[in-house]
Amino acid sequence: MNPRPLRVAVWQCASSPGDVAGNLARLADAASRAAEAGADVLVTPEMFVTGYDIGASLTAELAEPADGPIFEAVAGITRRTGVAVAYGYPELLPDGRIANAAQLVDHGRSVGAHRKAHLFGGLDSDRFAPGERPTAFDFRGRRVGMLICYDVEFPEAVRSLAVDGAHAVLVPTANMVPYELVSTVLVRARAYENGVAVAYANYCGAEGDQVYAGLSTICGPDGAVLALAAADGEDLLVADLVGEGQPYLRDRRPDLY
Repeated sequence: MNPRPLRVAVWQCASSPGDVAGNLARLADAASRAAEAGADVLVTPEMFVTGYDIGASLTAELAEPADGPIFEAVAGITRRTGVAVAYGYPELLPDGRIANAAQLVDHGRSVGAHRKAHLFGGLDSDRFAPGERPTAFDFRGRRVGMLICYDVEFPEAVRSLAVDGAHAVLVPTANMVPYELVSTVLVRARAYENGVAVAYANYCGAEGDQVYAGLSTICGPDGAVLALAAADGEDLLVADLVGEGQPYLRDRRPDLY
């Protein structure tokens, strides 16, 4: 018997740079609203807890280990609401470097994580160590993967998760103007060409030197757009990940390429 469809909430919101306590309070409210909508998981934008374009100094100041106070606060939110949370933050690595990271927490424990592998210009490479190949993990009876923003623009990244058995890919992002095509074309294409659902959570408004493009979206494994936010304004998208994908994985010929 197949499990019921995974219900995903994607939160498009403005950044509040540097305000960790305030962002965690906002996250608790969003998770409560997602719970009311029956969501299994809430996906936030890239580095949501601290803000994204906050400079190297503040990034270093706010970076924490994966099991630090930010994790403990998010774990508490998931226990109270019953909704898993995929959140972005700057992770302090054991060697002192910092990764642009995302973590999925469910019922108070970490069930999956990813460090951004494809760094976007100096905005990323001046602050972050690159991550490794993404891997899928088990979440509520399904295989799920995570990518961060620029990662999803590389076909190989989503394909590797699909080959690893992922049913859905959760993508915290901070996509800015003039790259709206990523939301409206590439995310949908990644879902369709791999037969996986993609949940893409972006900021709206402005932060630092960035004007964010909004257009957060949820696409089904058949490429259908299940939900799409406006270019501006906060929104909480909720959709069941339904649909059947094309047989590309079955029919591909990796021996040729």
